[in-house]
Amino acid sequence: MVFRLIRPAPLTEQKRSRDGCIYLYRAMKFIGWLPPKAGVLRYVYLTWTLMTFVWFTTYLPLGFLGSYMTQIKSFSPGEFLTSLQVCINAYGSSVKVAITYSMLWRLIKAKDLLDQLDLRCTTMEEREKIHLVVARSNHAFLIFTFVYCGYAGSTYLSSVLSGRPPWQLYNPFIDWHDGTLNLWMASTLEYIVMSGAVLQDQLSDTYPLIYTLILRAHLDMLRERIRRLRTDETMSEAESYEELVKCVMDHKLILRYCSIIKPVISGTIFTQFLLIGLVLGLTLINVFFFSDIWTGIASFMFVITILLQTFPFCYTCNLIMEDCESLTHSLFQSNWVDASRRYKTTLLYFLQNVQQPIVFIAGGIFQISMASNISVAKFAFSVITITRQMNIADKFKTD
Repeated sequence: MVFRLIRPAPLTEQKRSRDGCIYLYRAMKFIGWLPPKAGVLRYVYLTWTLMTFVWFTTYLPLGFLGSYMTQIKSFSPGEFLTSLQVCINAYGSSVKVAITYSMLWRLIKAKDLLDQLDLRCTTMEEREKIHLVVARSNHAFLIFTFVYCGYAGSTYLSSVLSGRPPWQLYNPFIDWHDGTLNLWMASTLEYIVMSGAVLQDQLSDTYPLIYTLILRAHLDMLRERIRRLRTDETMSEAESYEELVKCVMDHKLILRYCSIIKPVISGTIFTQFLLIGLVLGLTLINVFFFSDIWTGIASFMFVITILLQTFPFCYTCNLIMEDCESLTHSLFQSNWVDASRRYKTTLLYFLQNVQQPIVFIAGGIFQISMASNISVAKFAFSVITITRQMNIADKFKTD
């Protein structure tokens, strides 16, 4: 079956939370981020890793700069904006890739904590939730893959069929003006470089969503365990107390999981927050004032990729805060009134801790939420407003 992991596996199969990262880590392995631990193959693989960083992370942003320095006069306004919007995003992407790769050990360590959380998932209902979140996480990565590849492919085809390279990167070896063959060769090389950079960018954009989707599943299962506290009449008071202690330990493990992934998420989302308004603004200006039907389609795909970089994750952060509030309500409304003094003391301690919501901060400045995302995205309309008031689009067309 094609894309088998996007469908919930039957309960006869044993699935773990880390299986929700399978597609993500396969892509990391392909792009050169997960070398073998030892042997000759490790050094061969590290050579591939170096090549991907040279071409996809370093050459791409510098290629844009080189083209502006050598052939800026040959750009039409639409071509320049198409190039500029991707250029700015490419520099941001390189920063995000560097942050993600340098802190990849945190994401790997977080998977080990998920294995510990899975040890508590013993009921059929909990196993079913694990299977569902595994399918949902892999499905999300696949959707991102189709959208990101769709952008690269649509820009490549629309530009070549219009008689120009898609991004006009600096290429001192092939002059695309010298015939159709050179045009296709230069464009194909650009497409290969951009596809690698797009995959790297996708990895930096999808891991926050995948890891927080799995986090929400474990918060939901913890909430259900709290609701079941002291509802089984066959359990003694001591056994009920042990179940409460296990819930406290589960919550501590969840907080450890969050503390491990927060520094990675903080850097990548902060970088994206700095760029999203400007990039969206330039893209919309291009669509409204300079695009034809083909470049309009490519720009539309680019807008979708920019929105996907932050909006799904920010929405998930809002849901996590709601999950934490629901966790507090479930604990307070559990059956504790006639419990022992020791049970009530532990529950009070637990209640004080769960009242602190799990919040992700971008760069130590912005709380990551839909409100902050919309605030930074609004800058796009400011860019459009400035362009219209100063008649910049008309001046570009006249020049």
